[in-house]
Amino acid sequence: MDSKKMQQGDRRNSSNKKKPTEGKSHHPEQRPAKAKSASPFSVKRPSGKSRDEGPSNKLRLSILRLLSQRPLDAAGIYTALDLPPAWKDKLSHLLKQMELSGDVARIRKDRYIIPKEADLFTGVIQFHASGAAHVLNEKAGEPDLYISGENTFTSMHGDRVVARVNGHGTPASFQGGGRQRKEGTVIRVLVRSNETIVGTLQRSKNFFYVVADDPRFGQNLYVQTPEASLKAQVGDKVVAHLDSWESRHVNPEGHLIEVLGATGTPGVDMLSIIRKHRLPVEFPAEVLKDAAGTDPEVDPREAAKREDLRDRFVFTIDPDDAKDYDDAINVESIPDGWRVGIHIADVSHYVKPKTALDHEAHSRGNSVYLADRVIPMLPEALSNGICSLKQGVDRLAFSVFADITQGGKIASVRFAKTVIRSAARLTYKEAFAILSKKPGGDMLSERVHAAWGLSSMLRKKRFAAGSLELDFPEIKVWLDENGRPVRLEKVENDISHQLIEELMLLANELVARELKHRKQPTLYRIHEKPDNEKLLEFRDFAATQGITAGDLTQRRELQKLLAGLHGKPYAAAVRIALLKSLKRARYFPEPLGHYGLSKSDYTHFTSPIRRYSDLVVHRSLERQLGLTKSGPDSTALGAVAEHISNTERTAADAERESVRLKKLEYFQLQLTTENRQKFRAIIMEARNFGLFVELPEFLLSGLIHISALEGDFYSHEPAKGRLVGRRTKKIYQVGDIIEVAVDRVDMFKQQVDFKPA
Repeated sequence: MDSKKMQQGDRRNSSNKKKPTEGKSHHPEQRPAKAKSASPFSVKRPSGKSRDEGPSNKLRLSILRLLSQRPLDAAGIYTALDLPPAWKDKLSHLLKQMELSGDVARIRKDRYIIPKEADLFTGVIQFHASGAAHVLNEKAGEPDLYISGENTFTSMHGDRVVARVNGHGTPASFQGGGRQRKEGTVIRVLVRSNETIVGTLQRSKNFFYVVADDPRFGQNLYVQTPEASLKAQVGDKVVAHLDSWESRHVNPEGHLIEVLGATGTPGVDMLSIIRKHRLPVEFPAEVLKDAAGTDPEVDPREAAKREDLRDRFVFTIDPDDAKDYDDAINVESIPDGWRVGIHIADVSHYVKPKTALDHEAHSRGNSVYLADRVIPMLPEALSNGICSLKQGVDRLAFSVFADITQGGKIASVRFAKTVIRSAARLTYKEAFAILSKKPGGDMLSERVHAAWGLSSMLRKKRFAAGSLELDFPEIKVWLDENGRPVRLEKVENDISHQLIEELMLLANELVARELKHRKQPTLYRIHEKPDNEKLLEFRDFAATQGITAGDLTQRRELQKLLAGLHGKPYAAAVRIALLKSLKRARYFPEPLGHYGLSKSDYTHFTSPIRRYSDLVVHRSLERQLGLTKSGPDSTALGAVAEHISNTERTAADAERESVRLKKLEYFQLQLTTENRQKFRAIIMEARNFGLFVELPEFLLSGLIHISALEGDFYSHEPAKGRLVGRRTKKIYQVGDIIEVAVDRVDMFKQQVDFKPA
């Protein structure tokens, strides 16, 4: 789910329900006689519609009716429907589309069937580090299909697959009312999400092979002897192409296509992540040409058409090193509450539909924030230039205005295209310093305090409505000029962050409510309710930590559990386990609500510089306000939603991986210093082979092996969660805080071992 980025994601960082076919439907068996050259599924369409939309849809329905009676191959379908020769290729193409969408499935002898009738399941498979996987259900609210490690066939993370449901699943009840957890076996890979693998080149006596960086790919990839031109050496980070993989019991085979450099060479780690996740590095020439043609200053004629807010005290609050400023605010206290203006960069004015800029932004889906660089959605001329709401310069904005009472009631709301000039640029630390003191009498201090007054009220109201508090601190990695980590900084979600988060949530909710009420096609940010069996598994995990939970299908019980975690040593582990039990937030063309935020109306509007979803929503609101004659194509929104949901997941994975690698590198550098730093650690678990500890200041876990506990022999007492020295009676138990030093770092396994300092 969104978690902290559910809220802070507004700062930084499936099923496609189609419209009903227009016109009357005709049963294919009752069609009027046609000339042999005409399609038997032809139907008059209203002007402006595709000529093939009606016939193709009718052919699809006829195929489904036919296959509901018996399985048939393509030739059998062609004959049974008495199609003319000209439709043979069209039938083949449509069957492929229907197989990919999951409408039909192909079984032995290339016969097609209705998946549900044969207990088949089509979707994208997502692997876990354990080797097990889930095939995602593309029907909103329906459970995913669990796949054990031995039943994944030759599928890889992100592939589109067909799986057979095994029996009736594993029983899973929750508070007396449960559902069966469906389990299955992958039987076919329909589409490979990626045929390249990034890893480390190794060599045995007889052959070369690549060990994948991604732990979700558990097999070694046998590769041909590298071409001399690649100059590949054992131990290099490489990119290999997957050529064939016919059985899970036989290793896949491939060949090298790129050598990234020797493992440990500065920059190779980030380049590996970029290649692994197929992140774009350069913009195409035509995109850069479009961006270069954008005026670096606001056109006075355009400014004259807009509501002029340049005399308002507008300001921004962003991270220390931010370069693109999506949002600015101004909040004033009024007799019964607050008057707020939330101003978002008007990217849609500069990025028009169907341009090279728009196509590239859609392809990228979002910006990616790696530890050492930003891979932006838009070229720098826009993202850091004319679209960025910098201090002291005119900028075009799309603004949300609202009057809000002391009790949180929205007294009025409106939207407008505006021109602003930011009066101040604050970092989070500067805003926090202002909020730590009483209002100082100057305009900036008064307005920052007024904004926090509104935000704190909204925050309290949100949690009273059932929102879940799943915020996690983040680790900022500071690098030197060579990309080496020199400092790790824990960034807490303090009141300066919360101030902005709540105002962004407010803007997103107000825009979603307006578009939903007006029935204007757009994209929504949705977060569906969790499956009961997932909550049951989480409750079992919580019990192992000594937490007694009630009926977690009740939101208040979840809130109660989360509130009880404050200050507990196991809090982070429990929150992470809960996050894994919840579904991921995603984009969807219908307003299904946001479970984590407890909001029935929610979208993403506030970060169009770095998220394509927000750009789409801006265009929808423009259409609703009559500022443009056409909005986003409603028939394409489902595909757009699925695409940008995928690019968002890819970006999140890459960002987490980049920070994790730099943290490991930071601790690895500790081994090269004479005076190793001491770190505060909390014992999270005691096992017979050692202690699992967490460094709360660095959000990193590691192991103290029992052999590192010198001076005594230690016995494991599992019932009490501790290790006890046989001679000294020294006790190490869960919850204890100890000082540790780095003992060993395994970059390949991405593990750190510690020892008592």
